[in-house]
Amino acid sequence: MATKILFCLLSLLFALPSHAQRPRARDMGIEIGTLPTGTYNAITDVKGVLVGHVTLIEGSGELVVGKGPVRTGVTAIVPHGEDIYRNNVFAAAEALNGNGEMTGMAWINERGQLEVPVVLTNTLSVGEGYSGVVAYMLKQGTGRVPLPVVAECYDGGLNDIAGRHVKINHVVEAIENATGGAVPEGSVGAGTGMRAYQFKAGIGTASRVVPDGHTIGVLVNANCGRRRELLIAGVPVGRELSVQTSPTRDGSIIVVIATDAPLVPHQLRRLCKRAAMGIGRTGTVSRTSSGDFAIAFSTAYRLSRSRADRDTITTLRDGRLTAIFQATIEATEEAIVNRPRQSHNACVTA
Repeated sequence: MATKILFCLLSLLFALPSHAQRPRARDMGIEIGTLPTGTYNAITDVKGVLVGHVTLIEGSGELVVGKGPVRTGVTAIVPHGEDIYRNNVFAAAEALNGNGEMTGMAWINERGQLEVPVVLTNTLSVGEGYSGVVAYMLKQGTGRVPLPVVAECYDGGLNDIAGRHVKINHVVEAIENATGGAVPEGSVGAGTGMRAYQFKAGIGTASRVVPDGHTIGVLVNANCGRRRELLIAGVPVGRELSVQTSPTRDGSIIVVIATDAPLVPHQLRRLCKRAAMGIGRTGTVSRTSSGDFAIAFSTAYRLSRSRADRDTITTLRDGRLTAIFQATIEATEEAIVNRPRQSHNACVTA
């Protein structure tokens, strides 16, 4: 009976008109996992984390390269409100499947620290994203040589991607306007032109609080999966929603994980790997054409560039990581589920 009710709820959910703001999974009575959420059920439940979007929407109809239709944008995740270049945080990153790009991964994993905001955008705007982060950093102070972290997903099915409408000023704006609290989801920022499971998708977020009080927050840019694969809370709803869909290219996903737990880089890399389990619980697989990347950071410590000596730090024992692994998996799964909305047929046509 519970499964039948869930199918009914999902049928209603995906029948919403394209302009409607879709309820989140929990608004529909769908609870994923067993751990409690934070206040906003968002990555911003990790104290200090900020999220900013710049959304670019213009035009409709047939594609004219350079003119539109435009359905793209930028999303920035800022680990804390201080100068991140001067006050780094521990971090790690992982390529779950490498047919895509997340710049700066080699330096993150070599040094174990994050010195820049994390920026998400479309595939052909990685260069603008990179230059935008540099421009923002140089506004904060000269003499800096940051290595930006810019991750991409392809939005060319709904966006004039070759027109490269994302500009440097959009990246700076997304970073500077980042805020805490509730996070806008779906067709906003980098998620504007994304599709997942052949539904309109994009930015999604969720959080969990583990028994010792630490918070884990996840934000995704979901652009992955095929309709029949979709699982929600373990129920194969994609098989039940057997409506005719147009062919779609296999997509990608970016997962950003934040926590206030005192974790060091090798532990954070283990969180990145657990993101893959959360993705898998929604039904998709990492196909050859997928660009699937995860980055994790801890806000527990500020690692100042101005000190010659580091303070002594403490971290969690391995046995205490199990709950944090569970939290990462659950929050990743729910962040993705929060995003498939309604079927979207307004694709760009050449």
